[in-house]
Amino acid sequence: MTAITIYHNPACGTSRNTLGLIRNSGQEPTIIEYLQTPPDRATLLRLIADCGLSVREVLRQKETPYDALQLDDPKWRDEQLIDFMLKHPILINRPIVVTPLGTRLCRPSEEVMEILPQPQQGAFRKEDGEAVIDAKGQRIEQG
Repeated sequence: MTAITIYHNPACGTSRNTLGLIRNSGQEPTIIEYLQTPPDRATLLRLIADCGLSVREVLRQKETPYDALQLDDPKWRDEQLIDFMLKHPILINRPIVVTPLGTRLCRPSEEVMEILPQPQQGAFRKEDGEAVIDAKGQRIEQG
C-alpha cells in the first residue's frame, strides 16, 4: 500500500468526497482530523509550500473567524496568518492530501486524482449525486 495522508474535516462535503475518491482508488489513507489534531507550524508551512500555494491561498474564509479577525487586511504578514491558522485550525482550507506524487489542496475534490498513485477502481458519485468516475474507472468530464 502507498502512503497517503488526508488532512480531513468530516463535516466538510468536499473533504468527504476527496476521501471517497482516495478509497475508490483502492487505497486507505491516514486520516488526520486536523480540527482535533492540528498540524504544528513546521508541518503547516511544509504542506503549504508542497502545495505550491501562498499562505493566503490556503486560508479558508467561509464559515470561519476570517471576517471577525479582519484577515483580508493586507497588513497581515504570512507569519501572522500562520499564527491565526494555528490558533484557529478552521482557517486551514481543506482537504489537503499528501501522496508520493505530490501534495494538493483538493478543492474541488477531483483534484486528488492528479496525485493518486493508483487509478480509480470503478464508478464514483459525489454526495450530491454528481457522477465523476464511470464504471470503467475513467473520469467523467463535466460541462
